[in-house]
Parts: sequence; C-alpha cells; structure tokens
Amino acid sequence: MLDERKLSVLRALVVDYVNTGEPVGSKALVDRHRLGVSPATIRNDMAVLEEEGYIVAPHTSAGRIPTEKGYRYFVDHMTSLRPLSTPERRAIHDFLGGAHDLDDAVVRTVKLLSQLTHQVAVVQYPSLQRSSVRHIEVVGLTPRRILVVVISDTGRVDQRLVELEQDLSEEAITEVRDLVNRTCADRPFDEVPALLIDLPARAHPDARQAAAAVVDALTETVGEKRDDRVLIAGTANLARAGEDFGSALEPVLAALEEQMVLLRLLGEQTDVASVSVRIGTENEISGLSSASVVASGYGSPERVVAQLGVVGPTRMDYAATMSTVHAVARYLGRIIGDPT
Repeated sequence: MLDERKLSVLRALVVDYVNTGEPVGSKALVDRHRLGVSPATIRNDMAVLEEEGYIVAPHTSAGRIPTEKGYRYFVDHMTSLRPLSTPERRAIHDFLGGAHDLDDAVVRTVKLLSQLTHQVAVVQYPSLQRSSVRHIEVVGLTPRRILVVVISDTGRVDQRLVELEQDLSEEAITEVRDLVNRTCADRPFDEVPALLIDLPARAHPDARQAAAAVVDALTETVGEKRDDRVLIAGTANLARAGEDFGSALEPVLAALEEQMVLLRLLGEQTDVASVSVRIGTENEISGLSSASVVASGYGSPERVVAQLGVVGPTRMDYAATMSTVHAVARYLGRIIGDPT
C-alpha cells in the first residue's frame, strides 16, 4: 500500500509517460507537477516505487516507466471517472442520436468509440438470451411458405423462412400471429420455449400445422448461440501505436481476427455502471499479454444486454478511455431501451 505522496508521484509519472512515450525522470516530475516536495524526496520515492515493482528503468535510460503493477495501482486508485468535455458529449449525442435502427446504432457506436479513444473498438450485438420479446410477426409469402420475424425489446430483428406441408389461409396466419404474441409478448426470451410447448394444441385445427412450424422456428431462433455477433473498428490505430507493441503487434492483430476471442476479451459485465480494465498479462488470451482492455456492459439499469470496449497498448490514457467507454455504453443503452 502506497502512502499518498508516493501515489501522487506514481500518478504524475504515469500521466507523463502516457503523454510523451518517453521515460520520466525526477527533474521532469518537478518541472511539470506541483508535488510540493523537493527533487531529492521525489528521487527517494521513485527508488521505493522501483523497488516495489511499480516502475522500472528501461535499458540504460535515466528515466522510469510504469510496470503493469504500476498501471494497475494507478487505475485502482482513481477516485472517479473524468467527466467528458462538452464537445465530447455533443459528439456522442449527435452521432449516435442519428441512428435509425439497431444495426445502425451498433455500427455508429463502434466507429465513434474508436475515433474518440484512438484505440480498437469492439461492440457486441444485444443478446437474445438477455432480452425480451417485443413482437413476433408472421407473414404469408405463398400458401405454403411463411416468414417469421422476431423483434426484441432492444430492437434486434431475427427472421426465418418456414415451409409448410399444406396450404395456409390468411385467417389461419392471423390466428397464429395473435396466439404467439399473446403468449410471448414482453416475456424474456429464455422463457419462450417453455411457453410455446402447448401452443399448437391451443390453435384452431386448421392452424395447428402452421402453429407447430412457427413454434419450431421460434425455438430454434431462441436456442441459437448467435451472441458472437460483434463489430470491430479502428485496427489501424494499433499500427499507429506500433512502437508500444513492438514485436507483439502481430499476435494482437491475429487475436482480434477471431470472433470468440473478441467476446472473451470483453468479458461478462453484469452492471452497466461499472467499467472493467485488464492490463497486459491480466488478459488470459494468447497474444494479448501486451495489450489493455477497457470494457463495459450496456443496456438498461436493470439488465445488461451486451458488452462493448476498446483494446490498446498498456501505455493508454486510462482515465479518458474509461470515461469514454462508460459514456458511450450509457448512451447506447438509452437508444436500445427506446428503439422507437
């Protein structure tokens, strides 16, 4: 546990190194920060920080840089997230506010997050398993083919074509549509399969074949593991940060090509108010031991429906990145909470 003075020195050193990319010496800390102590005291504090593994001297440099342990201590002792500037808040509001549907909102979010943080941004589509049914549409295409459209309360849309063995009337289609929506509307998707078990038996005899086919389609849709739908943007930002990664850049790029890796990367956030930070070797995924991941869940205050985050070098402006990720997640949550 560091005392307040040594924490102040560590904070100043982290800020300077993130800003300059150069090792930081005691003279630079005296010149740039009002630490209220003598240069000799700062040198002594830096010696203690180095001895305890919070900073290290790279090569023969006279300056010091933070270690993973130093970054972790810095992040863990942030008293609060930094408020976004007025232009940053306006950019989020204007850019995301123009989204006309869920797909557009997710695309806009991943682009904006990458632009604001100058990192690689990753956004997961809302999970059906964490959503509720908003509406189920059943549309007759031909007498023996219908389209089943499932709309979640987050605005996600899934659809399936269903082939029938017998001709189906418009009246039967209407009955099946009404029966399915009376049964499933506003219910969580994970409850849907059980709710549908006896639905064909409740339908008119002329509509039972169609009802059974729709039940099968809905059960398959809910049961599919399609929560691996993620978007990524800003890979070029990693190339611009190539000096921070060195020879580790190629493994990072390779890891980001795998969809399941991206999902594991974001983790499982259960609270939309929290932001998680994993630094360097805290990432258990092969190839990402030189990267940091800042992630948050998004959704309503009561329910997280998916995750988003950014990937960048460990030399990252954690305060600004955490604030941006938190703000974008909250705004996207508001959009999908009111998809109309």
